[in-house]
Parts: sequence; structure tokens; C-alpha cells
Amino acid sequence: VQLQASGGGLVQPGGSLRLSCVASGFTLDYYNMAWFRQAPGKEREGVSCLTSTDSMTGYADSVEGRFTIARDSAKNTVYLHMNSLKPEDTAVYYCAARNSPTGAFTDWGQGTLVTVSS
Repeated sequence: VQLQASGGGLVQPGGSLRLSCVASGFTLDYYNMAWFRQAPGKEREGVSCLTSTDSMTGYADSVEGRFTIARDSAKNTVYLHMNSLKPEDTAVYYCAARNSPTGAFTDWGQGTLVTVSS
């Protein structure tokens, strides 16, 4: 099981980015997926999640209405579309997977850095 995250970079406030998380060794459709982030000096926090069975989504209050999580089954990839980015969105973003409805996420990608700055 492997997750490969990419798509981070430097963007100005108000800009957009799309993060990708490609899975290998398992089928994303059968896993609950999530994006987390960790800003410098802060604890890791959950950003968004996507369930396997009914594709329900959830978002942290801080990104609600600006970020969208989506899955492309054909590409075995989960995306995080980020719009109206703010400096406080600056962090390393990680994708994660679990094959149970609850509990800890067991499989993690390596992280991709997003920097929002003018």
C-alpha cells in the first residue's frame, strides 16, 4: 500500500491549487480517504475526508466552502481542490487512507508543501 501526494507549491493569497494523491497496491474506492495538514509549530489537523461506501464528504470549518475533496476511480486518485487560499493555509498536506469506517488512518502519503504568500 502506497500513497503518493503531489501538487503543492507557492501560491498568492486568493489563488488556487489542486493536490493529488495517487494510490498503489490497493483500490481507493474501498477506502475512506482524508487530507490532513501540519503548519510550522502546530499540530496536525484534519482538513477533509471522503467515505468509501457513499462518498460522503466532510471539511474542517476553516476550509469549508473553499476546499473540495474528490475521487477519480479510473486513476485511483484522490484530489483536494483548494480555492481562495489564505496565508493560514500554509502547511504540509498529507493524504491518508483507512479501510475501516472508524479509527485511525493507517496509511499515509509523504506530504506536499503548500505555501500561500505574496
